Amino acid sequence: MSEMITVALAEGEVLDVYVARPAGEPIGGLVLIHEIWGLVGHITDVAARFASEGWLVAAPDILSHGGVAPALGAELFAVMNSDDEEARAAAQPRMREAMAGMRAPEYADWAIAALRATVDWLIVQPGIDDRIAATGFCFGGTYAFLLAAQDDRVRAVAPFYGTAPPADRIADIAAPVLAIYGQHDPALIDALPAVTEAMVQAGVDFEAVVYPDSAHAFFNDTGRRYNPADAADAWARVTEFLRSRV
Repeated sequence: MSEMITVALAEGEVLDVYVARPAGEPIGGLVLIHEIWGLVGHITDVAARFASEGWLVAAPDILSHGGVAPALGAELFAVMNSDDEEARAAAQPRMREAMAGMRAPEYADWAIAALRATVDWLIVQPGIDDRIAATGFCFGGTYAFLLAAQDDRVRAVAPFYGTAPPADRIADIAAPVLAIYGQHDPALIDALPAVTEAMVQAGVDFEAVVYPDSAHAFFNDTGRRYNPADAADAWARVTEFLRSRV
């Protein structure tokens, strides 16, 4: 069963959250953080998949606050994942304009507060009993890292191709981390040795899985970089990891 709910934020603001419920007693609550395209159909489908594994899933729409509502995100995704190279190039200025809001300095603070409010909602739901985990993709992977660094109620985190926080923020991560990457994702792969070292120095239980034949966004089965074999393996690893750590 799924539904859209609202969660109260500061100063009377509300946050839209897509909730997917398991058929029986939940094994825990899962914060699912969307890609840079926002709360589009792919993410609600992933929420349903996690719910079928037993999770009570809360997928907050944190990008509408940055100026990209789900409909616009879906439109931009369709253009940027088309086979038409000229169309993709022509859409770049529109992409930069649409994403400007989430690059504002104050946006990250707002987004973390919204994610923590999502945890607030999850943690009081029947059957959760403090069993909270987080996962996310791309933009959402980055924010999964950040949420773990700022909310010790998160007991396990599985970022997909997200940017890790700087070393001083990594030191605040108490939860075990399973980070998923594609080898053909140069910026993240080039940074990974330093991230791994910072995790070791901070004493974080950290494992990175790098798929040699995949690129960024390889898990998204609606995109042109989808790698079904690696996506299936990553799904098995992440679901087992989250279940075992909460």
